[in-house]
Parts: sequence; C-alpha cells; structure tokens
Amino acid sequence: MTSIPALVSRVLGVTAARRGRALFRLSPQHDGERFRNVTPRPAEGLRKTLGIAWNVLFNKPPGTAPARTLPVDALTRAQLDAAPDRSLYRLGHSTMLLKLRGQYWLTDPVFAERASPFRHLGPRRFHAPPIALADLPPLRGVILSHDHYDHLDRETVLALARSTGVFLTPLGVGDRLIEWGIDASKVRQFDWWQGTELDGMQFTATPAQHFSGRSLCDGNSTLWVSWVIVDDDLRVFFSGDTGYFDGFRTIGERLGPFDVTLVETGAYDAQWPYVHMQPEETVQAHIDLRGRWLVPVHNGTFDLAMHRWHEPFERVTGLALARGVALSTPRIGERLDLGAPHRGELWWRRAVETLAAPKTGRRWCASRDAGDAKSS
Repeated sequence: MTSIPALVSRVLGVTAARRGRALFRLSPQHDGERFRNVTPRPAEGLRKTLGIAWNVLFNKPPGTAPARTLPVDALTRAQLDAAPDRSLYRLGHSTMLLKLRGQYWLTDPVFAERASPFRHLGPRRFHAPPIALADLPPLRGVILSHDHYDHLDRETVLALARSTGVFLTPLGVGDRLIEWGIDASKVRQFDWWQGTELDGMQFTATPAQHFSGRSLCDGNSTLWVSWVIVDDDLRVFFSGDTGYFDGFRTIGERLGPFDVTLVETGAYDAQWPYVHMQPEETVQAHIDLRGRWLVPVHNGTFDLAMHRWHEPFERVTGLALARGVALSTPRIGERLDLGAPHRGELWWRRAVETLAAPKTGRRWCASRDAGDAKSS
C-alpha cells in the first residue's frame, strides 16, 4: 500500500524535482538550490505575502467572474481535421491547439474544472472547453511553459499521454511528468535558448520572468520558459507566464520577427508586478518581440486576480488601438489563421452587464503600419 506522504509526493511531483537537482546545477538559471530569474525578485516579506493571499482567497471585489454565460464556439474532431494547416484555437486560458503540417500541438493543457490541486476547491472555470478531452485528435506534441496548476493539469496530461508523441518541457517539469507515469522516452526537457527540431519545425525554449512550484516545499525547483515555434516562414511566440523584462527585446532580436505573439494579458495586479504583466506591458512586450499580430491569452477562463474578469480585454484593446498594434481576439473555440489572422469581435461584452453591447457585425480594427484605426 502506498503511504500518504509517497502519494502526495507522486501527485505533486516533489521527488522528481529533487531528483534532478544535481543536473540542474549545470544550468546558468540555477543557483545551486533553486532556479532564478535574471533580475532578482524584490523581497516582499511574510506580511505582504500573507496579505496578498488573504485578498485573493477572501476579499475578492465584485466582477471577477462573468455574470452571464460566455460565448464559446463548440469544436468537433471533424472540424479540426477539415481545418487547413496553420490553424490555431484558443481552448481556454493558455491552452492553445495548433495545427501545423497536418499534426496537432497543444500548449499548457488544462481541461480540469478547477486550476487547483483540489477537486472541490480553487479557481473554477468560467466555461467548459470547446471540445472534450476525449474528442481531441492524437497530438504530435504537448508544449509546457511551467508547472503551475493553471498551466499543467496532472489528470489532463495523463489522459493525453497515450495519444501524444512528445512532451516539450522546461527543466524539471519533465521529471514531474515521468514521476506521474508518462513514458520517459516521450519527454524532452530544455533550458533557456535550448530547443529541438521536429518534423522540419524548430521549437526553442526562451527566457521568461516568473516562478514555479506545486506545493509549499518545492518553490522554483523547476524552470519556467516561453516558447518560439518556427514553421518555415511562420514564426509564433508563446509567452507562458511572465513579468515584463528585457528578455523580450533579446528574443525579438535573436529569433524574431514574429507573425503572431500569444502573450499573457490577465491575472495581473499592482501588488505582483514582477511575475505578471499589466496590459501596457503586454503591448510593449509584443513590440519588443517585433510581432505583427498580438493575441492576448491567460484570460477569460479562471478567476486568478483582483481585477474584473473582462478588464484585460478592454484595456489591451484600447492600448493596441492607441499604439497601432494589430490585435486579434478570437472567441474561445474560434479558428484563427496564423498566416492571416482576423481582428475578432468584442465577444466578452456579451457576458458583461455593465458594458454596452457592440452593434451587430461591428469589429475593432487597427493598422500596425499606419497606426490608424477603423470600424467596419
């Protein structure tokens, strides 16, 4: 019989993270004990940390969750199979399904009801995924940015393991997967600026400014990354979770420009500027990356911060308009052509009682070249 401590360790992946520590010391991102960012994290102190946790858990303002049902475009396997290459679908939060060269790739898969280690506690989904986990096609690969519960769901990856060819992970996160029972031959782990070529496409783990951990005793024992995906003349950037830092400019210079940037825009707060970005920083990160089209992600699925749930969409839309950035806001489940993205609608306003609903057919448009804007 498995002991309780052993069971907890296996579920959280604690022993796997500890087992790889000797190897991790070879990483420039590791200080001998933990992974770290280039810029040291400001000291917050226990009192501030407990205050932030108290507010998030017990002092939420109104409006952090939708008052109405969110519009979600249901997806079927037949639709996915019929879709052309270079299609992207937002399945919720930071879970993106990409179709490249006739095969499917999934980022940060979370199909669970809650972003939490507990079945009945923690942030609950605003909407169901547009396609059931069992209805997904076989995946060529799963791409993971870090190990937080809203980006890595244990039950989801275990369900995907048999039908997934490869798991691309940061250092240490792959050890968690192996600890959970995923075949080690399918797991590939990378440090910043490391990558691999698969089926003629290049996948590179790039820097991010964040943190990691799935329990109180394993903080920063695994690495966090962003990702660059190159398919011939198509370049896509996926931010994972990150604060704003100089690394965006470096990534843009070394691996850009990017046709599409999938950049976090949500779950921010003035009290934690180091590990998440305000919408102003999202737009600036996109510009630093030398991106053409910005798709704001990490929003619209879980209540993870103190802001109103729709605020990230409203703010980033206005900021992109003001700065001449081409913004795409597809609905959850709506197909986006990575080669020729569409602008998208203000779909979130359908679930917000306090905002005026947009006129039928009205779309927000912005020109990245001329810096002007129009409605059509």
